[in-house]
Amino acid sequence: MMTNLFSSFDPLSSIMSLPLNWTSTLLGFLFLPHLFWAMPSRWGIFWFSLTSTLHKEFKTLLGPSSAGGTLLFVSLFSLIVFNNFLGLLPYVFTSTSHLAMTLALALPLWVSFMIFGWVNHTQHMFAHLVPLGTPGPLMPFMVLIETVSNVIRPGTLAVRLAANMIAGHLLLTLLGNTGPSLSLSLLNFLVISQILLLLLESAVAIIQSYVFAVLSTLYASEVN
Repeated sequence: MMTNLFSSFDPLSSIMSLPLNWTSTLLGFLFLPHLFWAMPSRWGIFWFSLTSTLHKEFKTLLGPSSAGGTLLFVSLFSLIVFNNFLGLLPYVFTSTSHLAMTLALALPLWVSFMIFGWVNHTQHMFAHLVPLGTPGPLMPFMVLIETVSNVIRPGTLAVRLAANMIAGHLLLTLLGNTGPSLSLSLLNFLVISQILLLLLESAVAIIQSYVFAVLSTLYASEVN
């Protein structure tokens, strides 16, 4: 049962041992080029206003001296939200439901932030390990706690995104598998519930992309 349940997340499609399912990560780029040459549309205006709002918010979090870094986090949000939405389409592989994908996004960002902070702002990074006003006897314990909480950051980022994507897809799969055994009246109720769940998953796709990008921005702002 569990093998069949999670088989929808397995990258099984391959030609000559090449995992083709991971190419779904690049499908989001197909929606971007037309924004640069097509006539303005509602979708284009919406996407421009969304990215402009994110740029302003990330610039506030990073500070005026690092405003140019917002491009990285807006691009990160775009990549994740495209993959989250594409995963809601039938027969499209959801790459963001795998830790291999989410950890590959979170870990290099965190490592680069740590290297930059410890090389350029060593005293500032040491100061972060001991909160202001901590009593002397508690300082070793606070350093240990802050170090552990810092080290697990990329893992929490990756697991949060992957777990939220998996949970919704599993619920849709479980309810969908009960369809053939239901009566017509219950089947109508199942279709309505599936539509409502799809709407909820669409909201989760946006929220989790936003949370991932904002937390990455906050982690970057701490090393300045």
